[in-house]
Amino acid sequence: MGESVVNTPEWVKHAVFYQIFPERFANGDPTNDPENVMPWGSAPTPANYMGGDLQGIINHLDYLADLGVTALYLNPIFQANSNHKYNTYDYYRIDPSFGTMATFHALIEQAHARHMRVILDGVFNHCGRGFYAFIDILEHEVHSPYREWFSIKEFPLSPYDDTKPANYACWWDIRSLPKFATNHGPVRQYLLDVARYWIEQGADGWRLDVPNEIDDHDFWREFRQVVKTANPDAYIVGEIWEDADPWLDGSQFDGVMNYVFQRLCRAFFAYRKIPVDKFAVGIETLIRRYPPEITQAQLNLLGSHDTARFLTEAEGKRERLYAPILLQMTFPGAPCIYYGDEIGLQGGEDPHCRGCFPWDEQQTWDQDFRGWIQQCIRIRQSHPTLRTGSFRTLLVRTDLSIWAFARQDEQHCLIVVLNPNEQAQTIDIPLTDLPVYQVNQAVDLLGTGRYMIRHRQIYQVELAAWRGAVLALSN
Repeated sequence: MGESVVNTPEWVKHAVFYQIFPERFANGDPTNDPENVMPWGSAPTPANYMGGDLQGIINHLDYLADLGVTALYLNPIFQANSNHKYNTYDYYRIDPSFGTMATFHALIEQAHARHMRVILDGVFNHCGRGFYAFIDILEHEVHSPYREWFSIKEFPLSPYDDTKPANYACWWDIRSLPKFATNHGPVRQYLLDVARYWIEQGADGWRLDVPNEIDDHDFWREFRQVVKTANPDAYIVGEIWEDADPWLDGSQFDGVMNYVFQRLCRAFFAYRKIPVDKFAVGIETLIRRYPPEITQAQLNLLGSHDTARFLTEAEGKRERLYAPILLQMTFPGAPCIYYGDEIGLQGGEDPHCRGCFPWDEQQTWDQDFRGWIQQCIRIRQSHPTLRTGSFRTLLVRTDLSIWAFARQDEQHCLIVVLNPNEQAQTIDIPLTDLPVYQVNQAVDLLGTGRYMIRHRQIYQVELAAWRGAVLALSN
């Protein structure tokens, strides 16, 4: 793990995040719509526009606060000629179809007034073909002062004609995404200045796009120093899909998007492809991988803009969503809800997972599931033990596919039991692996019962189908 002191922002451990793909969340200002905008709710394609913007987010902050959200993660908002904005043209300008700098400041101000943080998506590995330095190279070639900003094989470049060699490095050989030469001093300084600038403008942190593609840990160490100097409380979270140890030594990122957690949850709850004991081992491995300071700052997601929606992966069977949400809200790390998942939005792989939020079709919302998420969030926010307590597996019932774990600190202990099955169950929960608590009953915070504790065991806990229990030990 290295010699660095691991220190992550305290607020992240207590946050509930909500990821927004701005172009599809809400259209709050039709005057800034792109010329070729489609009717809201049209089928998403890789290239079409629906008109979502920052004002739309502002208009629905009260909805998010009511849900229990305390932090927003926004997909890219800087100028680019795409709906996803991962091909940045201008890192210092809000995309005109999203608003202006004044709109951005209003969003930050309104979010902060509701005690809600905002982190931005930073694409520092590559840019778009419309980025000023790349345009200058296309025009002046070898005479361009920016020719070392990118890895160029030879001139001329061919950014648009696929019949000719591109002659420059790009992300995954996609010509519209020229890759920065981040080892070049001026490029490095430019990107670090961008990172500092938006923190100074009020952003509360960065989600870093494909940071593993920048194969230079010193760059990320400099990045952390710059960002933390601007705001020591800023959150730095990387998009790392696999083992993230090299970035989580305390000198680079605070956490990563926890796709390992997502894959385990999908395999067990959505696909029903792995048994409960294998799932439990995967979770235990995940818990042990990093120190608690890192584990509690992970961004725990069930869905994102890069994966099919959880409900779609669960074959549209909404009952399969309840247990994973309960786990997400009682697990160490910051839970992150992908916009629309809370109302049962469906969608396959990109671009279908990037559909419009149906604000004007509330009759289509799954209000029961939204209420479940609210309830689980309230339980998380009411019990610090669920956020910063230790984690211990208590029960793995392979015959019933039931799993239970404890979250505990010096004062409190909560037992979470998951029953992702179509039958209700009644089971006993052993407490033999826990420190002795002078308690004689367990109260289900989800409201289904009060149970006696005798002989280090909670007796006859009733579990509804597809759901679970959160048991608080008390006298």
